[in-house]
Amino acid sequence: MQALTLRPFTPSDADYVNVVELRNAAMPDYRDTVEDWRHWDETRPAYCKFERWVAERAGTMVAQGGFYQFPGMYHPQRFFIDIYVHPDAQGHGVGQRFYTHLLDRLAPHDPTVLRTEAREDFASANRILQKHGYEQEMKFWESRLPLASFDPRPYAGHVERVLAKGVQIVTLRQLMDQGDAYKLPLYEAMKELSRDVPRPDEYTPVSFEEWVKGNLEGHNLLPEGYFIAMHTGDIAGVSNLWTGAERDVLYTGLTATRRDYRRMGIALALKLRAIEFARQRGIRELRTGNETRNRPMLSINEALGFVKQPVWVSYVKHL
Repeated sequence: MQALTLRPFTPSDADYVNVVELRNAAMPDYRDTVEDWRHWDETRPAYCKFERWVAERAGTMVAQGGFYQFPGMYHPQRFFIDIYVHPDAQGHGVGQRFYTHLLDRLAPHDPTVLRTEAREDFASANRILQKHGYEQEMKFWESRLPLASFDPRPYAGHVERVLAKGVQIVTLRQLMDQGDAYKLPLYEAMKELSRDVPRPDEYTPVSFEEWVKGNLEGHNLLPEGYFIAMHTGDIAGVSNLWTGAERDVLYTGLTATRRDYRRMGIALALKLRAIEFARQRGIRELRTGNETRNRPMLSINEALGFVKQPVWVSYVKHL
C-alpha cells in the first residue's frame, strides 16, 4: 500500500474542491458546498485557533480534518476536532494516524477540552471515540418535514390570532429595504435568544461586526425566508430559513422567542409562515435540529409533522 502523507490544507480552488468532495462522500446525507467552506473560513474571528490538514496516498486525498474553536462557545483552551476519511480508505488506520497528528499539532496550545460529534448509528465512529476516552455530553435530533405531506388545516387562523395580539411578522428583506437601522437591534435580539439555546458549553457572543459578516453577508442567507416577529417596535422572536447544497431543501437556523413574549403562540406562527414560504417556493423538505430535552421546541416540530432522524451525539474529552 502506498505511503500516507499529511500536509496542511491550502486555500486553493483544488484543495477546496477536494476537501468538500471527500467530506460529502463520507457524509452523503449532509452535503456542503465549496461556497459554504470559503464563507466559514473567511468569516472566522481571528482569535479562534484553526488548522486544517489533508492526508494523501499517491497524490489522491483520502482524509481531511482539523481542529477549530467555535466563536459561539469560545474558550482559549477548548477545541473541536473533525476528521473525515473517504469510504474507500476507511478501516486501514488512516483515521488513527490523522487523530494522532492533530493531537501533536494541538499540544502547543495546551488544550483542556476536546469536543466532536457523531451520529448515533455511526457504530464505528462511536466505538472509536469511546475507545479514545470521549464521553457523551449532549444529544440532538435532526428533524425533517416533507412539505408534500404537510396539512395546514389544523392551524387555520393561528397566525391571525397572534397578529391580533399586536404582533407583526415581517421578513428580513422588508427590513433591509428600509436601510441598515435594523442590524443592531437584530444583533442584540439574536444574542439574547442565543443564550437560551441548549449547547455543550457556555455561550459567547461575537462582536457586532463579526455577526454582520458571518450572518448577513453569507451566500446562503435567504432574506425572504427570514421571519421576524415585532411587538410595539421590539423584536419578539425569529425563525430563519437558510439555503444549502440541495436546491429543494431549506434549513432552519433558529426559531426562538424572547422570554417576555413566550406563551403567545409566536414561535408556531413564525414556523407556519416559514412553511408557507417554503411551499410557495416549491421546496421539498425543511430540516431543523433540537437538543433532545428541548421539549417546547420539539413539541411544536412534532405537531407540525417533522420526522426525527437518528440522534447526533456531542462527545467531550477532558484532558
